[in-house]
Amino acid sequence: MSADLTRLLNEWPFEPGKLNVRLIDGEDGEPRLQVRLDLGIIQMFTEGRPDGVRPHGFDSLLEYHETRLDEFNNGQAEARTADPAADSDQAGAPRFSLTPDECEELRNEAVQYYHRYMALLVLEDFEGVIRDTSRNLRVLDLCAQHAETEGDRAAMEQFRPYITMMRARAMASQAIKDNEPKAALHAIDEGLEALKLYFSEQGEPDLFEQSGEVQMLKGMRDALVPKLPVSQKSELRARLAKAIEQENYELAAILRDELRLLKD
Repeated sequence: MSADLTRLLNEWPFEPGKLNVRLIDGEDGEPRLQVRLDLGIIQMFTEGRPDGVRPHGFDSLLEYHETRLDEFNNGQAEARTADPAADSDQAGAPRFSLTPDECEELRNEAVQYYHRYMALLVLEDFEGVIRDTSRNLRVLDLCAQHAETEGDRAAMEQFRPYITMMRARAMASQAIKDNEPKAALHAIDEGLEALKLYFSEQGEPDLFEQSGEVQMLKGMRDALVPKLPVSQKSELRARLAKAIEQENYELAAILRDELRLLKD
């Protein structure tokens, strides 16, 4: 079998200005994501780590280090139980940390998940986008809390607003797909609150309104609000006000009774 990719590339030409994505069946019968680039095609697994590698027997390096952290914390808790006088916060006490090499490996792995969630967004697999963006936010948290160096603790924080926005966007899109506009609005508001907290913690609250991620979510929210269903109680109140305005007191009395019967 030839290793030349020319036929495959010719069958699926690159389209500039567009993210070219497709879902195929692998030779093992499992689905694969493919992205057409100007210089070729990248292929990813839809589950687990995008390249299919299982580092240290885990689905990803993130899960490996999270397990290490859990084991460390459990060990510390057992040590404190055995010796109540022990204090892990004392100088010289053992602490869980990630080396610069480990942080770099986690960053490289996060890029794989970035490529996948962007491809999944094109295919409108919003649940997959939520899964992968949530996962990458865990990488940021792990490095921010446990990296040995300040540089590694801060290296990925610049991407937090974008990943937060993409997660909120996917959650809202999935809710809209499920015909749950109120849930979509809630997802957007949660995303905006997370972004506001981020800029506040960075000491730059004024950048919140200037953020492209914030503008994206606000635009999505503005487009969504008119589609929200009016609650039964709100509709009855509006009809009651109109009945009173028109001096239709018989209808107003009926509407008042209906309002009383509705639970808060």
